[in-house]
Amino acid sequence: MIKHIVLFKLKDASPESIGRTVEVLRGLQGKVEQLRSLEVGTDVIRSPRSYDIALIATFDSLADLEGYQVHPEHKKVIEHMNEVRESQVAVDFEF
Repeated sequence: MIKHIVLFKLKDASPESIGRTVEVLRGLQGKVEQLRSLEVGTDVIRSPRSYDIALIATFDSLADLEGYQVHPEHKKVIEHMNEVRESQVAVDFEF
């Protein structure tokens, strides 16, 4: 199993912007067959070191993660994220 974790800091961290981006990310559920599970949440602390949104996805294999990366629905999300994000960090690990 592979866990894919991505943290996003948005250019506009208003509640409206964060809410819209959370909707876009959650929209992957049920559209990408490789996704075993998907969680998307927003930061509640709002400290200077915080990121605004976390995405946690689970895949059965590294091959499934790679398939997700090139999936047309994921590419649509990437387009949105390229417009709204200031920065992001990610980690992928086996468990």
